[in-house]
Amino acid sequence: MDFSTLLGIVAAFGLMIMAIMSGSGIMVFVEPQSIMIVAGGTLGALLVHYPFGEVRRAFSVAQKTFFYKEVPPLQLIEQLTEFAGKARKEGLLSLQAMAKQVEDPFLVKGLQMAADGHEPEALEHMMVREIDYIRERHESGAEIFAALGTYAPAIGMVGTLIGLVQMLQSMDDPSTIGPAMAIALLTTFYGSVAANVIFLPMSGKLKTRSQYELLKKELIVEGMNSILAGENPRVMEQKLHAYLQPKDRQSVFQKKKKK
Repeated sequence: MDFSTLLGIVAAFGLMIMAIMSGSGIMVFVEPQSIMIVAGGTLGALLVHYPFGEVRRAFSVAQKTFFYKEVPPLQLIEQLTEFAGKARKEGLLSLQAMAKQVEDPFLVKGLQMAADGHEPEALEHMMVREIDYIRERHESGAEIFAALGTYAPAIGMVGTLIGLVQMLQSMDDPSTIGPAMAIALLTTFYGSVAANVIFLPMSGKLKTRSQYELLKKELIVEGMNSILAGENPRVMEQKLHAYLQPKDRQSVFQKKKKK
């Protein structure tokens, strides 16, 4: 569970509800017709823009904003360093057994290909191509939520125009002005809240998750290249540390010396 996402949503909606309750009742801001206009119009515009399959995949990817198992890159580097030492001592075939201890399917595939005797060029080509596909899928998911963040306020403005037209047509009946004005204002409110509290932040979080995941994939590719080249684990570790900020770099060999 990503508590920062949950905390952000709770804080945003919590503070808005507190502000609403301090001035009036919460029911003043509940308008079913406005909700239908914003929700239906935004979803409809999205389905016009993207195929249904992509929209469905994007909402399944959205789970990563709440549920995401984070593996620190330093832990991955230590794991790759261990594999490099194992391969130098016992040969590449020993990586087959090591793959059973790994949870990351991408790393498992790399280890299995190395143990099966694939050429370094073929292994790198396969892994880089998969990274490109992963990047495309992630960009598509983030783009869909960015589109939702664009459509929601626009549909809210459409609802506002609907409410204003209804209000102007019934100026002779003062009792209808209030409901029409409520629709006009609340559709803009709903669209703005949906875009700026949910859709655009979720798009940003998915982009951040994608960058983090792709960094780990690139670490794996670099590590597998070093393993297949038979590099010294110390040298490989130094190369992989280049992907991290200086403050995050910590050598596994220094840890062993301290012990």
